[in-house]
Amino acid sequence: MTFNSDTEHSSASRCGYVAIVGRPNVGKSTLLNHILGQKISITSRKPQTTRNAVVGIKTEGDVQIIFVDTPGMHLGQQKAINRYMNKAATSAMKDVDVVVFVVDRFIWTEEDEAVAEKLQHVGCPIILAVNKVDQIEDKETLLPHLQVLSEKLSVAEIVPMSALRNTNLDRLETLITERLPEGIHMYPEDQITDRSSRFMAAEIVREKITRQLGDELPYEMAVEIEEFKQEGNLLNISALILVERDGQKKILIGDKGARIKLIGTEARVDMEKLFEMKIMLKLWVKVKSGWSDDERALRSLGYNEF
Repeated sequence: MTFNSDTEHSSASRCGYVAIVGRPNVGKSTLLNHILGQKISITSRKPQTTRNAVVGIKTEGDVQIIFVDTPGMHLGQQKAINRYMNKAATSAMKDVDVVVFVVDRFIWTEEDEAVAEKLQHVGCPIILAVNKVDQIEDKETLLPHLQVLSEKLSVAEIVPMSALRNTNLDRLETLITERLPEGIHMYPEDQITDRSSRFMAAEIVREKITRQLGDELPYEMAVEIEEFKQEGNLLNISALILVERDGQKKILIGDKGARIKLIGTEARVDMEKLFEMKIMLKLWVKVKSGWSDDERALRSLGYNEF
C-alpha cells in the first residue's frame, strides 16, 4: 500500500478524475470504499462525517480512475467548518472528467436540489447513482421514480445501485470508464490515495468517535496527530482530540476513561490493518472553545486547501 508516492508516468489508455458528490449521508464514502475494495474514506450514519475531499485511486490494466470523495453539500449551518466543507465539495466538481451524483432511493430534499443546481454548471458528463435500492421493498416502484429523475436532471446515465451490497457497481464503473479521456496514468498502480498516513490515522480516530458518540457529541470535534514515528515494526501515534466544551470532554473520556479506551482500541485495530504493522496509540482530549468557527484554527488543523 502506498501513500503520497511520487507521481510515476506510464503508458496507459485511459485516466481521469471522477468527483463523487451529493448531500450528506447518501453513501458517497461507502461507494468509494467498495469500489476500491479498501477503506480510505471514513463512514458513519452521522451526516457530514466526511470533511475533506479524499482521493481514492483505482488502477486496473490500462484504466486508472482517480475518485474524489467529497463532503456532503448541506444548507443552513454556517460555521467556518461548514463553509469549508461546502467549498471542498464545490471545488471538487471543477476540472473533473465525470461527476457521479449520489442520491438516496426515493428521497429528494432541498439539499439534493441545491446539488443539482450546482451541477448545471459543470461541463462534464454526470452519472446519477440512485443508492440503497436494496432497501426498496417494491422494486416495481423504482422504474417510475427513475423516469421522474431523468426528467428532473440532465444526466448521461442513471444507475440504480447499492454501495453497501456491491449491487451494480460494476455497471457504474463501466459507464465511468467509457467517459474517461485517453492518457497516461498519473499515479503508480499500487497507490490508492494521495492522502498522507498521518491524515488517514486522524480520520480513523475521528470515525470511531463519530460512530460511538454521533448523537451525544456534535460536530465540534477534531483530531490532530502530534506524533507519528516508526521504530522497526512499531508505529507510535499520538492523537490530540479537540472539543469545544468541558461537558464534551467528559462524554468523550467516559466513566473512568472507559469510552476513550474503547475508541483507542477500535482505532488501533483499523490502523494495524491499514499500515500493516503494530500500533502504539495514545489519545489526548483538549478543550479549545470555538475552533469550528475560527478560520485560523481550521487552517492549523489542516482545513486549508483553498
